[in-house]
Formats: sequence, structure tokens, C-alpha cells
Amino acid sequence: MIKGVNEGNYDFTWLGLLILLVALCPAIIISLIGSKMKGKKPKTAKILQIIAVVYTIIGIGSCGIILYELK
Repeated sequence: MIKGVNEGNYDFTWLGLLILLVALCPAIIISLIGSKMKGKKPKTAKILQIIAVVYTIIGIGSCGIILYELK
């Protein structure tokens, strides 16, 4: 079904970038919050950084599968 959509002159590059941005935006925000908290609560900051890395790995994996199916 998706291959039929791609037969036209549609460019899905922007759609792919938007999906990637939506998938990684929360990880970026969590990472920034963790960086700001590093001085006050280092243990909480470390946990937030780990959560951001795991979220990024999962986000890239799921977006990679979606974007692979679009081409």
C-alpha cells in the first residue's frame, strides 16, 4: 500500500524529518533539564540523562523502521 503512494512525484523527506523531530524532541528536552539540574541534584540529573539516551535509542529505532517503510 505504501509503495503505491511513493510511485508519484511525492517527496517524503520533510515528512521523515518531521517524524524524527517529533520522536526525538522529548529526549532533547529531558537532556536539557538534566543538564540544568547537574549542580543541585546530580543523581536526578544522571537518571534524566540515562532516560534521554534510552528514549533516543528507542525513538531512532522506531522512526528508522517507519522511514524505511516509506522509501
